[in-house]
Amino acid sequence: MLDKLRIVKQRYDEVSDLIIQPEIIMDQKRYAQLMKEYKDLGDVVKKGDEYLTLTNNIEEAKEILADGSDAEMNEMAKMEIDEANTRIPELEDEIKVLLIPKDPEDSKNAVVELRAGAGGDEASIFAGDLFRMYTKYCESKGWKVSTVDYSEGTNGGFKEIQFEVTGNDVYGILKFEAGVHRVQRVPQTETQGRVHTSAATCMVFPEAEEFDVEINPKEVRIDFFCSSGPGGQSVNTTYSAVRLTHLPTGLVAQCQDQKSQHKNKEKAFKVLRSRLYDMELAKKNAEDALKRGSMVSSGDRSAKIRTYNYAQGRVTDHRIGLSLYDLPNIVNGDIQKIIDELMLAENTQKLKGLGDGI
Repeated sequence: MLDKLRIVKQRYDEVSDLIIQPEIIMDQKRYAQLMKEYKDLGDVVKKGDEYLTLTNNIEEAKEILADGSDAEMNEMAKMEIDEANTRIPELEDEIKVLLIPKDPEDSKNAVVELRAGAGGDEASIFAGDLFRMYTKYCESKGWKVSTVDYSEGTNGGFKEIQFEVTGNDVYGILKFEAGVHRVQRVPQTETQGRVHTSAATCMVFPEAEEFDVEINPKEVRIDFFCSSGPGGQSVNTTYSAVRLTHLPTGLVAQCQDQKSQHKNKEKAFKVLRSRLYDMELAKKNAEDALKRGSMVSSGDRSAKIRTYNYAQGRVTDHRIGLSLYDLPNIVNGDIQKIIDELMLAENTQKLKGLGDGI
């Protein structure tokens, strides 16, 4: 452990020197990468300093006990050793998790897309419930949610809705939500009181910066149209909505949330970059044996990941077999306990994969 911490401290000092070099500051992409590494290494160094302090305390306490001349000091030394021996194993586990190679995308903002699946109107209502759940959760994290595009359901909710989330380590947390969510309940539109099963798909993309993906403007068709959502006459009569089509891939991104055509175009390009970036990441991940073996955040959009059973007040995450009888709070945004368990499962899996490498 001490050898690994020394290596981390050495790299931390190197990066600390690099991020103040003018040529690094001028290279936006390189600077962003190094700043992220500096922050991550700083977290390990902080824990490492605590670990070194505790090991030094034990050595000093053992010297006091070996001397044995002062009974009061001996008692304090024993307490020091007991406290350190209790904390050190916990600290070692924390450091091991921090030393797991991080996905460089985790610190990015995210674009989230919810689509109603099987279940008709009830699926649209459920997609709306999921949007509310994620909005509440993001608010609790201090993240900003901004709607990009949406298509309303005929009886409420959304046939689909796309929104961006900005904050700290957004993608690294929300990526666990990608997949098919199912709901089992009596729909508002059901007159016989029968329980229906409906579904909605959640897709989560890391938001790409301009330097992550270069888009040739000649390869993008831009169409302008009238917004279809609420907002008064100006919204529905002005060609402010923007649709972008990336001709080489056929990917489409559109935005109608802003009154300004320029702002809609800017948001749509952000989404298009993220879609292209996600496409490249999917190829990379397919070649990555460790990620391919992960059932927790595989990003498989056809995988049923979670069921919300209203009759039993139960939410079940099928990836880790976790069932919580706290449905009202969970659908009101309290999903942190589920995400914590998913993160723990993935980190445990990664540690096993790395073996003695940490």
